[in-house]
Amino acid sequence: MEGLPMWFLAVVIIMLIIYLVYALINPEKF
Repeated sequence: MEGLPMWFLAVVIIMLIIYLVYALINPEKF
């Protein structure tokens, strides 16, 4: 993880959280 900007890491984490929440709301699509 060397050399990655902090905003890039934050965007990846936020996208992952949104994906997990979406999977919990719509489990039939997964």
